Amino acid sequence: MKQLQHTPEGVRDIYNIECAKKLSLESRLHKVLQMYGYHDIQTPTFEFFDVFRKEIGTIPSKELYKFFDKEGNTLVLRPDITPSIARAAATLFPDNDMPIRLCYTGSTFVNYTESYQGRLRENTQMGAELIGVDSVEADAEMLAMVADCLTTIGLRDFQLSVGNVDYFQSLIEDAALDEEATERVRELIGNRNFPGVEEYLDSIQVRRSAKEAFVALEDLYGGQEVLVQAKNIAPNSKAVMAVRRLERIYEILKIYGVEKYINFDLSMSGLYGYYTGIIFRGYTFGTGDAIVKGGRYDHLLEKFGKQSPSIGFALVIDQLMNALTRQHIRISYTRKNTLILYDEGKLTDAISLAGEFRNKCKNTELIKRSPGKTLEAYMEYGKENYAGNLIYIQENYPIMMINLMTGEKKLIQSDR
Repeated sequence: MKQLQHTPEGVRDIYNIECAKKLSLESRLHKVLQMYGYHDIQTPTFEFFDVFRKEIGTIPSKELYKFFDKEGNTLVLRPDITPSIARAAATLFPDNDMPIRLCYTGSTFVNYTESYQGRLRENTQMGAELIGVDSVEADAEMLAMVADCLTTIGLRDFQLSVGNVDYFQSLIEDAALDEEATERVRELIGNRNFPGVEEYLDSIQVRRSAKEAFVALEDLYGGQEVLVQAKNIAPNSKAVMAVRRLERIYEILKIYGVEKYINFDLSMSGLYGYYTGIIFRGYTFGTGDAIVKGGRYDHLLEKFGKQSPSIGFALVIDQLMNALTRQHIRISYTRKNTLILYDEGKLTDAISLAGEFRNKCKNTELIKRSPGKTLEAYMEYGKENYAGNLIYIQENYPIMMINLMTGEKKLIQSDR
């Protein structure tokens, strides 16, 4: 019985003020996505296993929550919403050759290994996907929209780190690394362990010039100037083209007026294997993880039968909440309920008055007074439940309104 009173590891209840703030935050972010012309879509919380199989390029199978349906098919709780959107877009718009702009809000589920103890295993994500456009303008729109989302909710001190998978991949190809070596190098660089990269590449006898190019990635982080350095050490034309694309994106971001939030990081290789071009992550104070993750995935829809270049991002709502709280940034939300307390025999009057309030779009809660409970007890209840006023309808007395913030009392007259 005691176990039933607790949630499983990695999930939790969200209620009262926190829940109100979270819903308000989601509403404000959603409005920004709509202003950029994105349309809502909802995909299932669980999908067939194949939607997230290894070839798709999402998280490892061991971190998926898997179960079976009555036919024996393997199903999974979605760890990532982008593959679901790709599946839906390929199915719903198979012959569409115009841009498709979709946005969503939903939970993702990742069964983290022991190295991730303390992380939530259910997270709320809000994201946008631009399908059918392969252009620097589309890349810039995504980054500008992210910046707009974050400034709209009050963040000012944040950075969007932008890289290009093609640049990192060109170094892999130049060094002729096999799959195992690639994963090891990716892991070391992801941990910013560049001495470890050098040591490992020495151990597998990678030629000096290729090794130096990987080690140089440590310094390829910063403003526009790092793009010049990146071109100077680019091993091939693929890497040069990757940098040039970033340069063109940056020029468009200047038009949007968000270039001050942009940093370049050429060591980025992407959390998911389906990324193909630019990738980016957003960081701010008060959280140890990224508050936004995104990138281009030009071949993902092909896995579901449609050739269509695409780019998208996901805002991690739970991380955003942490950051805003720790930076003391206020999240506005509706909290002023009106509490109508009524005596036995005054139900009709209470319902009628509540109707008048609700017709005026005022949040109104009805509660019948219990014998033996004092008025002060209900006033305290109202404060605890964020009511602004308590209206008391009693037998043989005028209706009384109490301001729960000040304690001021006054008599009121219903519009009936």
